[in-house]
Amino acid sequence: MPVKMPGIVVFLGPSLSLDKAKQILEADYRPPAKRGDIYQAAREGAKIILLIDGVFFQECSVAHKEVIYALEAGARVLGASSMGALRASELDVYGMEGIGRIYLAYKSGHLVSDDEVALVFDPFSYEPSSEPLVNIRFNLDLAWQMGIISASCKDKLFHCAEAQYFPDRSYERMLSDVSGLVKEKELQRFREFLAKEKRDFKMEDAVLALERVRDMAR
Repeated sequence: MPVKMPGIVVFLGPSLSLDKAKQILEADYRPPAKRGDIYQAAREGAKIILLIDGVFFQECSVAHKEVIYALEAGARVLGASSMGALRASELDVYGMEGIGRIYLAYKSGHLVSDDEVALVFDPFSYEPSSEPLVNIRFNLDLAWQMGIISASCKDKLFHCAEAQYFPDRSYERMLSDVSGLVKEKELQRFREFLAKEKRDFKMEDAVLALERVRDMAR
């Protein structure tokens, strides 16, 4: 059964559907965070603030100072998956808690750019309409580790994806752009991998973060 606890605020958008999130944790779910939203949640007395999704380019993004304000006000602030992973990697030294593979990749320096987690989504349903580079990166790594594609194929596919502007980024576009540069047999094996074994790493990290907050609430 979902755990319900007053004082939990979660900023969630395209990383995980609201229905699935509520199956894990009952909380005050709010849209992707923009500048000032975490400050406001702390001012309202939130005890736990989980930042998963936030705006990057549409409006001003979450400021470091407002996270520090929330921590100093006594709130537990956690981050994962998207904007949350990025901010947690920058602010864990002040007490923000990072969760998941994407947070660890930012923390280690394996990921650097905001562009890794950026995507475009429907402003009402939050349904993503582009693929975040981090998902492409990790799925290419997984396919290479499984022996489905060669290191050379992996690198060429990734460079094609990285070169795309983030609203246009997709597996289909990446595969189209690399045509002629990689053996068709390898591309077909990767297409089959995508159809059967592709993972959504942002979603997985969002689930981990919600489970962490659920355990804290208990």
